[in-house]
Amino acid sequence: MPAYFVVELEVRNMDAMAEYRAAVPGTLEKYGGRFLARGGATELVEGGPEPKRIVILEFADAAAVKRWYNSPEYQKILPGRLANASGRAFIVEGA
Repeated sequence: MPAYFVVELEVRNMDAMAEYRAAVPGTLEKYGGRFLARGGATELVEGGPEPKRIVILEFADAAAVKRWYNSPEYQKILPGRLANASGRAFIVEGA
């Protein structure tokens, strides 16, 4: 069953995030991940507040998401996101 890594972010320093953003794609292939959405325009249709930036990654299953997230490759670059953006990240299992 596919699983998705969803991140809702408010970026405080986009320039400082550039290195992280450039490095993420190189961490995905080994774990079968791919981008479905990467910070494109959002339109709030219910509730609030409106999200600032949404990223959605797709993987084969939740175990693959966890392997990627906990991988040395991703953990090496993660501090770049944590230092320059706030938000939340979660795994959603697909249908």
